[in-house]
Amino acid sequence: MTDHSSVNFLLPAVTLLGAAVVAVPLFRRFKLGSVVGYLVAGLLIGPQVFGLFHDPQTILTIGELGIVMFLFLIGLELKPSRVWSMRQDIFGLGGAQMIVTGAVVMWVPYMFGRPFDASLIAGLGLALTSTAVMMQVLEEKGEVHSPHGERAFAISIFQDLTVIPLLLLVAFLSPLPAQSGEAWWVSAAKVVVAVGGVVLAGLYLLNPLFRFLATWGAREIMVAAALLVVVGAAALMTYAGLSMAMGAFLAGVFLAESNFRHQLEADIEPFRGILMGLFFMSVGMTIDLPVVLASSWRLGVALVLLLVLKASVMYAIMRLFRHDHPQAVKVSLLIAEAGEFGFVLYAAAVSAGVMSAEQGSILVALVVLSMAINPFLYRLGEWALGRRAANEPEPEEDFSEVRGEVLIIGFGRFGQVNSQMLLAEQAEVTIIDNDVEMIQAAGMFGFKIYYGDGTRLDVLRAAGAGRARLICVCVDKRDAADKIVELVKGEFPLAKLYVRSFDRAHTLALRNAGVDFEIREVFESALLFGRDALIELGIDPERAETVMADLRKRDGERLVMQQQDGIQAGNHLLHQQQVTPTPLTEPARAARALNAEAEDVLTDETRFSG
Repeated sequence: MTDHSSVNFLLPAVTLLGAAVVAVPLFRRFKLGSVVGYLVAGLLIGPQVFGLFHDPQTILTIGELGIVMFLFLIGLELKPSRVWSMRQDIFGLGGAQMIVTGAVVMWVPYMFGRPFDASLIAGLGLALTSTAVMMQVLEEKGEVHSPHGERAFAISIFQDLTVIPLLLLVAFLSPLPAQSGEAWWVSAAKVVVAVGGVVLAGLYLLNPLFRFLATWGAREIMVAAALLVVVGAAALMTYAGLSMAMGAFLAGVFLAESNFRHQLEADIEPFRGILMGLFFMSVGMTIDLPVVLASSWRLGVALVLLLVLKASVMYAIMRLFRHDHPQAVKVSLLIAEAGEFGFVLYAAAVSAGVMSAEQGSILVALVVLSMAINPFLYRLGEWALGRRAANEPEPEEDFSEVRGEVLIIGFGRFGQVNSQMLLAEQAEVTIIDNDVEMIQAAGMFGFKIYYGDGTRLDVLRAAGAGRARLICVCVDKRDAADKIVELVKGEFPLAKLYVRSFDRAHTLALRNAGVDFEIREVFESALLFGRDALIELGIDPERAETVMADLRKRDGERLVMQQQDGIQAGNHLLHQQQVTPTPLTEPARAARALNAEAEDVLTDETRFSG
């Protein structure tokens, strides 16, 4: 016999998966992005077109777990120290964007005769941005950790913090009689307990838990534990009235330094992808076509005004905070859309009598349309920036006058000081950099800097790397430094190679690569700083010098020990793989896990040793 309940469950699942499988590759084939594909697929199978689904809210609720998991993964990439370093962007850019954009956008409905209270909620709701769409666009382009990607994400963090204040504002503006509820201090206590619980669990509970499960649990239990962490943190925040996404993000941040970080990413990633797809499809289902068609001209005008106003305000704020033009353009276009929290905010405003049901439906439709058009808008901005860059003359890589015995790659703060030391003793120095503004500024002070990308082998050859006695790699990006080291060691082995190191882990990697000399970019300056601090406190200068020398010596000894331990661990792992067959495990996975844990230990140690 056929189980009708199973059929009733399987048909919607097959429909959702089939729509996604057809729509997403098709839209990506035409470079329209997967987000638009999901939205269109949801619109077609939703109640407005083919009517295959009549309750998109249920799917939307499940799909929101995709956003929760996505923010958990983002949190895993951000250590608490890094979040703290972003505080100016979070509260500076984020606060300015929310206040100024909300104040500007609210005047549009107000001038068209809407009540002030309804216009205020409409403006503040439209000032929010869809973190899901924005991060999906950045992820597809590999720009999540780019400067503009991190600043846009910092703004979205601040927006998540405004969730509760906005809902409280709706309740305050409501003309309806106040419903009996809990006292304000009870709500505040819930928030403190929820946030404190997530923080304490992340710091003291989760690492021992995963260590225990890794030792005694089955593979599937680790997956279940990862899901429990994400969903549990989200549930705790929801109980306190905060955003689910905020709870998952905090849990990720406090697990960012865990030895199990990479395992958690691998376990959560498959669930995140499919659930985010469900979310976007459910958003497409919520588009109210009769309302859209009946108010098409108003929606069209409102959409253009929204995008222009939000992008213009954000661009002005970015420039006010002294960010360059390309970065300001990209962030302003990422922030130009409205966000999914508008669905919740406008539903609450209609229920509270702050705005009419018709206005709420139009605002929801406006939010969805802005989310759908955002990938196109961002691509248009990239095209415009590309056209502008193409019209600007590219500096020529002219190395006809190169004669130096020393080649310096990178003329930032580190390279400038290094070059002055060498030039003071009349060393023949060739300096290359690919920052046009830096080259022009250096020329004003009499420095001859050649334009060139040091990560290209042809540029290194033309700049005289084959004749140089010494090559100094002074770039400030670790990936670029590693690429240059690889090229120099392979193509110019006779040259001595001195490299600026990013941190302790990078130092060990450079030593293993066989460089002749490396130095961490802040280590020696921190030693000198500490020496003078001791002298200021009354310590004898000779004693301060001794302390500094002792610290330098002990740090060098630790580096040697760590380098030897790393080599021994690698040899041991290789021996294990050659001698002991492991049919039930995956050697590649084991190697990656060991390397990941070693990297995390080194990164932890970096905090104490520069």
